[in-house]
Amino acid sequence: MRHGLFILGMGALLGACVGGSKDYDASGVFEATEVIVSAQGTGELLQLDVVEGQVLKAGAQVGLIDTMQLYWQKRQLWGSLKSAESWHYDVSRQIASLKQQLATQRNERVRYEALVKADAANRKQLDDIDAQIAFLEKQLAAQEETLVKGNLGVAGDAQGLEAHIALIDDQITKCIVSSPIDGTVLSKYAERGELAASGRALFKVADMERLYLRVYITAAQLTSMKIGQAVRVFADEGASGRREYAGTVSWIADNAEFTPKTIQTRDERANLVYAVKVAVTNDGYIKRGMYGEIKIAEP
Repeated sequence: MRHGLFILGMGALLGACVGGSKDYDASGVFEATEVIVSAQGTGELLQLDVVEGQVLKAGAQVGLIDTMQLYWQKRQLWGSLKSAESWHYDVSRQIASLKQQLATQRNERVRYEALVKADAANRKQLDDIDAQIAFLEKQLAAQEETLVKGNLGVAGDAQGLEAHIALIDDQITKCIVSSPIDGTVLSKYAERGELAASGRALFKVADMERLYLRVYITAAQLTSMKIGQAVRVFADEGASGRREYAGTVSWIADNAEFTPKTIQTRDERANLVYAVKVAVTNDGYIKRGMYGEIKIAEP
């Protein structure tokens, strides 16, 4: 009799487990925003003070690539710039002599014009002065044009050299290695003393304070979710426990896809689902790659 009752009880329990509904609406894996920091300059890696697990602040210097060659290039460009600037003409000083001659001739014309009117000088002398004034005016205009064009050429050369110096300054700045985000170092790919080339990966950093749980929902669930919606997030704790967090829907896929192969059953993998990202503030217990579940609040 007892044996029969035990079998009936186990059958009822199994039936309840099979027929009961899950206590979550979707499951997935926790992800982090990862950034691979690469070298932006070429040269010997003089410094790279990062270790795996280290927490970095955005913008803080953690490495340095040798900039000596860039420094000497900049010095050379500064010398060329000084030389170019020395060819800049002071137009007013260069044409001062011609202006003085022109002013003298114009005064002479006034004097001779008065003498011609008084029949004290002949007309040819006045015509000669007019011709000299016309010649000086043309000579002054030509010299001004030449000087202005020369200054424009010098200014163009100087501007090009200044742009080249600014480019060198930018390259020197990019030889300073820093993390673009606040995060934790996940991997280190280079060591001090190695040759860094532009584009070579130096280390990988991830924002571990704000994680994302990527889950997959059905078309029926899609109608009950929106960007910014609050949901309950659960992560594993210990052998059988679960830790609850507050989550916010940050992204919903536009197109449906087949359920990823990480889903266990063949039937579920054949379904069309929508990917959803849920942002979660990490208290340190959630790790990348851990499984998690969400519970959509009742409307």
